Amino acid sequence: MPADNTNDPNENNVESLEERSARMEAEADALYDAQQEYNAQQDPLAPTEIPEEEDSSVEALQDELAKAKDQMMRALAEAENARKRAQKDREDASRFAISGFARDLLDVADNLRRALDSVPEDLLAVDDRIKGVLDGIEATERTLLRSFEKNNIQKLEPVDQPFDPNFHEVMFESPVPGKVAGTVIQVIETGYTLNGRLLRPARVGVAKDDGSGGSATPEAGGDLDIEA
Repeated sequence: MPADNTNDPNENNVESLEERSARMEAEADALYDAQQEYNAQQDPLAPTEIPEEEDSSVEALQDELAKAKDQMMRALAEAENARKRAQKDREDASRFAISGFARDLLDVADNLRRALDSVPEDLLAVDDRIKGVLDGIEATERTLLRSFEKNNIQKLEPVDQPFDPNFHEVMFESPVPGKVAGTVIQVIETGYTLNGRLLRPARVGVAKDDGSGGSATPEAGGDLDIEA
């Protein structure tokens, strides 16, 4: 459905400039034609000339017409920029409208995973009922994660990747043989993004320098530039 622009001040401004340009162009043409007709009546063989005062009037109208056209083009450009900004705002509102709801669901995903990790494996062989409960929890977690994927909610899995302050939050640093300083070695809390925008940073542990050089990671608990 096309947008209603009846109340758009830019639209009204553009229309008035168009009318003004047309009026001034018509006046200039009429003045020129009248002078041509007058000269023809006085002496058909005389060269067509416009008196100096008439010529200055035509030039003034032409200058005003050029200014009006310039103002019209500027107004059109401003209206187009405003339209593009409004379109981008609508698209962003549509893509990230579920941000708050998605953040609430992250706690559900966390609790399901905690429930699965809290049951010792030796209990599974003792009581089949425990295994049945765990199977149900796992099925619930899979369903929730599929819903995340359908709505472009992606899990961050940064283990063995370089630390990224835009998506990760350092919880601790530890020297690990064979690991480059700044490499993520453990995920303490899973992070998620929505359409590429951070919902929650992954809280991680990173490898630090073994003492032969400076640390390549920020201080734990340091400020992050995280987009809400």
